[in-house]
Amino acid sequence: MALIKSVRGYTPEIGENTFLADNATIIGNVKIGEKCSIWFNAVLRGDVNQITIGNRTNIQDGVVIHTLFDGSKHPSQTHIGDDVSIGHNATIHGATIENRCLIGMGATVLDNAVVKEGCIVAANALVLSNAVLEPNSIYAGVPAKKVKEISPEQSKEIVERTARDYMLYASWFSSATEDTQK
Repeated sequence: MALIKSVRGYTPEIGENTFLADNATIIGNVKIGEKCSIWFNAVLRGDVNQITIGNRTNIQDGVVIHTLFDGSKHPSQTHIGDDVSIGHNATIHGATIENRCLIGMGATVLDNAVVKEGCIVAANALVLSNAVLEPNSIYAGVPAKKVKEISPEQSKEIVERTARDYMLYASWFSSATEDTQK
């Protein structure tokens, strides 16, 4: 069963029909929407500031999501929208990821960066603190730079398909995890 831990008076809130892998860790000030999936070894650590996740979003294996404390010089919160896929071993640290985005495997998105709607951040890319990525674009590299714009059709094929696929994958586990979905 997933580790769900209260810290500093905050207890994670998990939306209906959300799959939590057995060893996912969700701590503190975390709000997860409906029909999401939080996969194996993912850590959502809302101990020092808020993490919010929209509906139908998947946080894949080994992802780490954290923030900077409100008392720090440049505090940050993590806000992730609807229909977002965060790829294996990515790190999201105090950033905003708008709706219908894909963050590639091993990518890092740093504090107070904003990934606009429909963006794809390539595998192993580094989005620097305070960066604002243009909507419907692909970013790659270290540091991440815009590679090209993508059409709504390309976005639907890549981004929305991945989000739908992960809803299917989560359904395969539903009979074994009904207790953790509430």
